[in-house]
Amino acid sequence: MTDLASSVLPMIRTRADLHRWSDANRHGMLMHEAVDILEAAVADHAPQEIFAVTSKALASSLTVIARSDDSSGIIGDACRRLLALHPVAAARASAPVAPLVRWMITFQFAGEVDYFELDPVAYAPALGEEGLRKYRAELNRIAEGLGPNPPEEQRWSSANAHVRFVLEWNERRFAVLDKDVDAIIRTHLRDAEVAAWYQDTAEALVEVGEYSLAIDWAQRGAEFDGGHQAARAADYWCELLAQRRPSELVDARLTVFRRWPTAGHATALHEAAADRWNEYYEEVLSVLSTRPAEAVNFAHSSLGDIQLAWSLAHTLSLNDDRVWTSLAKSYAKIDPLAVLPVLTRLVDHDLTEAGAQHYIVAARRLKNMRRLAAGSPRATQVDDYIKELRETHRRRPRLQREFDRAGLP
Repeated sequence: MTDLASSVLPMIRTRADLHRWSDANRHGMLMHEAVDILEAAVADHAPQEIFAVTSKALASSLTVIARSDDSSGIIGDACRRLLALHPVAAARASAPVAPLVRWMITFQFAGEVDYFELDPVAYAPALGEEGLRKYRAELNRIAEGLGPNPPEEQRWSSANAHVRFVLEWNERRFAVLDKDVDAIIRTHLRDAEVAAWYQDTAEALVEVGEYSLAIDWAQRGAEFDGGHQAARAADYWCELLAQRRPSELVDARLTVFRRWPTAGHATALHEAAADRWNEYYEEVLSVLSTRPAEAVNFAHSSLGDIQLAWSLAHTLSLNDDRVWTSLAKSYAKIDPLAVLPVLTRLVDHDLTEAGAQHYIVAARRLKNMRRLAAGSPRATQVDDYIKELRETHRRRPRLQREFDRAGLP
């Protein structure tokens, strides 16, 4: 085993039981350290060694994730980093084509896990024309053995569902590799029944440099319906416009905001409008006023206008403890005593439910209230309020302990 392998592989491999979430997370972080070492070694180690260690690390990482609780995705992300490095290492090492093709087929159709895809676009430099020909031939052989497609309602329950998924994935990636616009649209748009597929089409078209077409398809995705996938397509549409047609961006951002009136889309419009923002200010605030949390968040976080946010929170009857908490923290720097009624309401809300976490949060708020009121006529009122809470909740010993820990009277 080389020095590089000795450094990397023991950090990937483990015999530990990783079915506990916390143990899996710890090992996942160790795997990322191993990948860091491997990536850093690319510059000064022989390509053949990098490819060999990467291949072994990847194989071991799949064995690890197969028996882990990777709910956090940390191990999966380490696997993806190795999957990104593998085709690059294979190309630099001039890896033998026939074994590489066999490995790619086995990985996708008979691998230990089926969580990941291989991208023939990424492997094309390593495969070359001969390898791509062999790889396509293997995919065709597998497809010919499947028989007719099942009815759409049985698409994901049929015996060969995963095989068909992998074949379709490869077909889409080969359309990109071939720079075949018609094939890209056909394979990525599918039956055009899902907004996300319009964005998939646009992203693939960007890969082959068809930016105008990509913008058109992203816009179609944005116009598909009012759902969250269409909203993501709308953001992608605007992203492309910012890169390629900046003169159209403000109108697009206004369209997106009107369809999805959120603080996030208002912020994007604000940033795009720049010195034209005053043209849209009144409309944006008027539309957001029907959604108090969005309006206050926008004024507070995006405009940085704490006074406006404070005013909106009261006039719009904001009923969102998270937003009130953030706003009170900012407004306390302007008028410490003005936030005391807000913090009082928040404490009352905290204590509507029993539990240590609620008591800890309430105690912190009360401690902050004492600090804000110190030296003012309100200080005595705050202390009296705390004493009342202690009496009201005298049968909650954990609350009393948390109040004691916070140094409350």
